[in-house]
Order: sequence, then C-alpha cells, then structure tokens
Amino acid sequence: MFGLKESEVATLVKAVSVGGGDDLDRDAIEERFARATWSGLAEPGDRLAGRAIQQLGAVRALTAVVEHWDSARFAATLSADGDAVSDDDMAQAIDRWMPRLKSNTALIALRQAARFGARLLTPDDTLWPSRLNDLDWHAPSALWVRGTDEALAGIDRGIALVGARAATGYGEHITMEASAGLVDRGYTIVSGAAYGIDGMAHRAALASHGLTVAFLAGGVDRFYPSGHDALLGRIVENGVVISELPCGSPPTKWRFLQRNRLIAAASMATVVLEAGWRSGSLNTAGHAATLGRPLGAVPGPVTSAASAGCHRLIRDYDAVCVTNPDQMAELAPLEHALLTVDEVAGAEQSAASSGAGSGASSPRDTDTVRLLDALSARTARTTDDVAARSGLAISTVRAQLGLLELDGRVTETERGWKRAAG
Repeated sequence: MFGLKESEVATLVKAVSVGGGDDLDRDAIEERFARATWSGLAEPGDRLAGRAIQQLGAVRALTAVVEHWDSARFAATLSADGDAVSDDDMAQAIDRWMPRLKSNTALIALRQAARFGARLLTPDDTLWPSRLNDLDWHAPSALWVRGTDEALAGIDRGIALVGARAATGYGEHITMEASAGLVDRGYTIVSGAAYGIDGMAHRAALASHGLTVAFLAGGVDRFYPSGHDALLGRIVENGVVISELPCGSPPTKWRFLQRNRLIAAASMATVVLEAGWRSGSLNTAGHAATLGRPLGAVPGPVTSAASAGCHRLIRDYDAVCVTNPDQMAELAPLEHALLTVDEVAGAEQSAASSGAGSGASSPRDTDTVRLLDALSARTARTTDDVAARSGLAISTVRAQLGLLELDGRVTETERGWKRAAG
C-alpha cells in the first residue's frame, strides 16, 4: 500500500472509521487511506485534485502522483471525459503536490486522530454531509471529525449563523436570540468557532440543549482560536467539530477562506448577523449565493459600521432582510428540498455574473496570501519548506518571493526567507 506496512495502515484506518471499521475490506481501506493522504497533499478547494479524485478514484489518482506521471499523461487521462485540462495547469498542480508527497504524512495524521478520538469521514459514509457534493471538484476529499453521530446527522437541518469577530453587544444579543430560537424550531446551528458572532451562536445553541457544528480551518486536534478551547471541547461532547485538513494542520488565512465554503455548502441557508464592510463573513455569504443557498442578513443601526456589511448584502446582493428566528426559519423550512442540479447551475451562473460578494481575488493575490501564511517573522525557512507549507509549486514560490522582496514584505537571509516585521 504505497510502500507502507499494510497491517499498520489497516489498523489505523479501522480505528478512525466512523461506526468502526471491522467490516472494511482491503479496497475500502485503501480508498480511505488515499483520501486521508489527499486531505494533506492538496490545499482545500484544489480543483484539479478534486477532479482527479472524482474521475480516477482516490486510489488511482494518488498512485498517479506516487508513480510520477508526467503532466501530459495526467492531463490526457483527465481530459478523456471531453473537458480538456491543459498540460500547463496539470504541471502546476503536480508541482504543488510533490513537496508534500511523503510516505508517512498520512500515517502521522491517522495516529494523531486515533490519539484524540477523531474519525475519518468519506463520501461513502452515510453520515457524510451530502450538500458538500454540490461543491463538485472543489469538494473535500475527506472530513476529520470529533463529536457525536447525532450532530453529524443533524447537519441536514443546519442553518449557518456567521458574522464579525469584533461583534458589538447588539450583534451578540441578536445572535443569542437567533441561535436559541432556531434550536427550539429543530435546526442545527452551523458556524466557524471564531470569536464574536460565531462563538455566541455555538454557546447559545449549547445553552438551549441543541446541536451545533463547528468547521475549523486547521486540524481538529489543535483547537483554534485557543481562547475557545473550552467551547470547542463542549462542542465535541454535545455537537461536532469538523475539518477537511488532517490532524496536525495549522490554520492559515487561506484556509479560513476555504473553510467558509464548507459552512455555506453544508447548510440549508446562511444568515449574516453582524458584519463590517469587509468582514470575512461576507466571503461565506458569497459562497452561499454561488451555490444557490438562501441568504439572509440582519439589519443594524444605519450609523453602525459593524452592520455595514449586512446592509451591503441586503442592498446589493439580494439577501433577505431577517430580524427574528421565525423569519430566518422561513429561508429554509425543514421540509425544504435541496435544489436540483439545474437550479444550482443557474444560481452559480447568476452569482458569477453579479459578483455576489464572493470576495474573488486574482491568482497572484491568492499566492501572496498563502506565501505570507507560510513564512515566519522570526524563523528563516527554505524555499522547499515554504512550498510544502503553502501548497504552491517551488517555481511559483521563488518567483513570488522575489516580488515580495522588492515590495519589502519579505527578506532573504543565509538560512532562508522570513516575513518582514510589522
């Protein structure tokens, strides 16, 4: 099994499988191990990784990387369905994955998962959140979870409550009432465990003896933010904590943005309760709009900068103005059926043409964010190390580091590259 000791792989995969893995055959074990490997090999939302997994299967796609298929062969294989992949795009994808291709990485993640009681969830599992499949090639290869099966099943009744980290008293009060009211109506509260609105949404759900789901931007073995360690511990006991990244993975700005697509996709609807003009929660709203999910926003005082983002969603992006739990529940009644494939495609086209607050950025801006996330202001890191941490090709890292050095944002030392102080 990719050159590893099969008995250890099988034991670990069975240990972390949802519902126990004693009935897993060899093919199922290989599939789960391959998906666990892909979750650390490619950055969240990697389109070509998702496409390779869907078209070839996780095992064959990983075998292609391990056997060092050249870009032409890989691209030709993926293009067999008629949707062409360019050799250049494929070469860049391979360059992104290779720095992370280490035989023991997935084993370490599986050992850590077993140690913390985390489980590996794959699309073949009955508890897999089926709405995530609407992300298509951008869907996660696997999910790492800590929590109860009841909360995992409850995601089907989930409404996402999101908003600013720097919440006001007004925002926290509205969130508390919304979360508790929706729990009383049978909904599961989905959010991102951040400070401010997210944290209040989770706390109110727990206080109301309801189910809540927290999506993280790093491994489920290292709670973030650290100030919510106790809160996340309570969610593990009474809800569920989920990440698409393997245990041991640190959160980064890029991963927070990608995490938001899971919050939006997994939920029946998304409600933004309080958000500034540039709040990260607007990114979640953009993903919800792109997927055709119902989107609501709570208005605030017109003089409050903390509600400017909500007003922007209502005025410019057709978010429904909601002021209480009843109105929020109207966005997605519990008998609400999922959109058809045609309806989702139509919503995606409409959102793309309107630019519905998606916070889209150019590839260069994205690379810059990921590079700066991978650098330290104190410790110098080599180009290879930065490539592995950022999930970017080494050639891209070298080119971007040179540009960032000209801008004074990074510096090169004898031992490697550092992020400029300040």
